Order: sequence, then structure tokens, then C-alpha cells
Amino acid sequence: MIVITTPTGQIGHQVLDNVLDGGAPVRVLARDPSRLSPRVRERVEVVRGSLDDVAAVTEAFADAGSVFWLVPPTPTADSMRDRTLEFTRTLCEAIGSQGVERLVYISALRGAGDTPGRHAPTSLVMDEMIEGTGVSCRALRMPAFMENLLQQIGPLKSQGVFFYPVSGDRRLPTCATRDVAATAARLLLDDSWSGRASVPILGPEDLSYDEMAQIMSEVLERPIRYQRVPGDAFKANLTRNGMSEGWAQGLVDLLADVDEGVYNTEPRTPDSSSPTTFRQWCEEVLKPAVLG
Repeated sequence: MIVITTPTGQIGHQVLDNVLDGGAPVRVLARDPSRLSPRVRERVEVVRGSLDDVAAVTEAFADAGSVFWLVPPTPTADSMRDRTLEFTRTLCEAIGSQGVERLVYISALRGAGDTPGRHAPTSLVMDEMIEGTGVSCRALRMPAFMENLLQQIGPLKSQGVFFYPVSGDRRLPTCATRDVAATAARLLLDDSWSGRASVPILGPEDLSYDEMAQIMSEVLERPIRYQRVPGDAFKANLTRNGMSEGWAQGLVDLLADVDEGVYNTEPRTPDSSSPTTFRQWCEEVLKPAVLG
């Protein structure tokens, strides 16, 4: 049995589609099963519940050979760290009681050596908690998702601009969620692996935000520019749009680490270079979103 959490989320629904194509029996943990398509509901076993509900997670993990786990963003939570570790404690309790064999989960790139960045200790603690259960696991480590730009559709449409508190000329890896989902599904469908390992997913190239703006201009056939903004201004915009103070500060801290090079510490290899280019993603995802 393969168990998939967040089956209606941005990554989770793609993982689910890929796993269903593999023909394995699937169970999903869904807070709102009505959001699953009728086609999916006919093919999976459904447990209703959220990821912080120990009883629901334990029920979902019964007889699980492999589990896909992703901590969903909770922008109204007071603390990014506390919320992440709350979910992780639930995960670890259910793994221990149900004897899960393999876990594939979303983690993060972080600083090299013993000096991780300001945001990274949360993922470090999460990893250590999971490893402490003894489960065989694969931690998928990503930089920013290309899909994060969809959060800036408003200014892209109205002003032809997108912005972060990150230098415009710093080249960074980015990846498409489709490639994350494909990697997760491959691991879930493979019952031959064991032990613990990290799986970086870095996209095929490093691009600066200035270079991304040029590609976006060409694909959208309109001028697009990148504007660096101060961290305080970026945070204020997030809180104006309903994000909690604590969650917004967590994102600003992460982006400060990104500007200092936390995403540039993992070397790109043939195994970590996922296939979707930024130009391809702009053609297939961003362009319909902006022009639609």
C-alpha cells in the first residue's frame, strides 16, 4: 500500500496522478475528500483527516509500505518552525506505531557543514526527528519552486514586474513541481531501496532573477522586469495580504539565506538536474496564467 498525503495540493496531486499510473494500491489522507476528482475517488482508499491529527494519520498509515509526506504551508500560523515540527511529531508517532517501511518527504536545501542558515535549522530538526524513527527514507531537497512566481501574477499582469529581497544578479537553481512529483512517484513505486539518503532536485540550470525576467519577457511578448525590495517591505506586503507576522518573518529569513548563497551549496550533478527548463515552464504554466 502506498499512502499519499496532501493529495489535492500543488505537489501532492501530481504525485498521486503519477502513482496511479503505476497501478499500485493507493490510500490518501485528505482533509476535504470532496476536492478529489471522481476519477481519483474511484481508484483510491480515502481517510479523512489533517496532517496534525494523530488518529487520522495513524489510520492512514496502517499496512503502509511507502508514504509520501509534505508539510503544507500554513500562512496564518504564528510560527513556521513550530507548525512544521508539530506536523513532524505527528508523522513520527504514526511511523512508529504502524511500522511504515519507506518514507519519501519534502525537505529543503540548507547551508553546508555545521553552519546552516537561519531557516535551515527547522528542516535539520525535522530530518533528525524522522531519522530517529528508524524508517528508511528519502529526503527530497529543493530550492525555490518555479511555481512560486504564480503568487506574483497580480503585479506581473498590472505592472510587468516581480520582486523579492534577493539580488537580481545572483544565479540560483529552481525546479518545477512536476519534476519533484515525478521523482517522488518513482521512489514510492520502487520497493527495492532502504536506508536514508538525500535526493537534491535542482532543475537543469542556475538563473538569476534578471535572467528570468528576460526569459519571461520573451515568452510573454511584453516587458517584464525584476525589482529587488527590502526585506521589511516584502514582509509588509505579505502581512497586508493576510499572512501572519511569524510566517512572513520565516519567509524573509529564508530569502535572506538565499541571497547569501544557501541554495548554491549543493553541486548540480546529472542525477540532481531535473528536466524542466524555466523557459519551458513559462511557456506551459506561466503564460496561460498571465494571459488567461
